[in-house]
Amino acid sequence: MAKGETFRAIYQLLLARFGPQHWWPADSPFEVLVGAILTQNTSWKNVRQALDNLRQHGLLDFAALESLPLEELAALIKPAGYHGVKARRLKNLLAMLRRAYDGDIAALARDTPTAAREQLLAVNGVGPETADAILLYAAGHAVFVVDAYTHRVFRRHFLVPEESEYEEIQSIFMAALPTDAALFNEYHALIVELGKRHCKKTRPLCAGCPLEHLQHNEMA
Repeated sequence: MAKGETFRAIYQLLLARFGPQHWWPADSPFEVLVGAILTQNTSWKNVRQALDNLRQHGLLDFAALESLPLEELAALIKPAGYHGVKARRLKNLLAMLRRAYDGDIAALARDTPTAAREQLLAVNGVGPETADAILLYAAGHAVFVVDAYTHRVFRRHFLVPEESEYEEIQSIFMAALPTDAALFNEYHALIVELGKRHCKKTRPLCAGCPLEHLQHNEMA
């Protein structure tokens, strides 16, 4: 089985088992942008609490969040953890959005993926995963998001190297799959669901996994 066929087969197996995931769970592209920072090194449950705090104060729009003092922002996003660090990162991201796109996330979406990614990666506190999550889920660009679950699942099935960098894994996916933002969106969400339910870090639950019967020698 060719690698492209294998990646598409995995997608179908995950979709059949888990169904559409309806990612990203947010009410607006701007909320996705904020959530992409808040979700660093924490669970979505904690992020949701922080977002709810911002929403209840009417702060989930660019102008309101830009004008909010740093200390107040940090206090409101405390449930997401590392609240001082994340408050500064959010302010850095908003400053870039103001400088490069006049505060308009739709303008970021209209930019080319390459140029928009360069702008995002230049922000202190925004790495490749965060940048690509914003590009895919907030801006609708066809960029595959790689996370720890992606590496773990596909390494265990011998589809990516044991030691591999973010961009290497991303290039493998994007070479194996059609360039389609909706596909990348759903695929990444399904991998996360698989990781949470079965492909755990230390004690994977292989029995009953939707990928349990894939033949490893076909994937080399």
